[in-house]
Amino acid sequence: MDTNAQISRLSAMLGGPHDGPLLRFGLGNACLQAGRPTEAIEHYRACLARDEGFSAAWKQLGKALAAEGQAAEALAVYRRGHQIATDKGDLQAAKEMAVFIRRLEKAGE
Repeated sequence: MDTNAQISRLSAMLGGPHDGPLLRFGLGNACLQAGRPTEAIEHYRACLARDEGFSAAWKQLGKALAAEGQAAEALAVYRRGHQIATDKGDLQAAKEMAVFIRRLEKAGE
């Protein structure tokens, strides 16, 4: 299935009984993959509003913000996501976000 068709299919589910963190995360991923980071940001934020502990959404939100040139906000998101992932024992996500934090800090030097 092409990305735009996937976005359309997932968007049709918004506001329905399946509109939850996983749907918003999937829609954010599809938008990011389609080169639509602004829309991805919206969906990742909606995902996190429903489940603040969704580590992968923090990581992807940071990625989308960085793609939009919002490095400072991406850094803040990665830091928050890193803390949440660490607290819940999601070590892989925490490690990945730590790498992104270091990259953004180095780029800002």
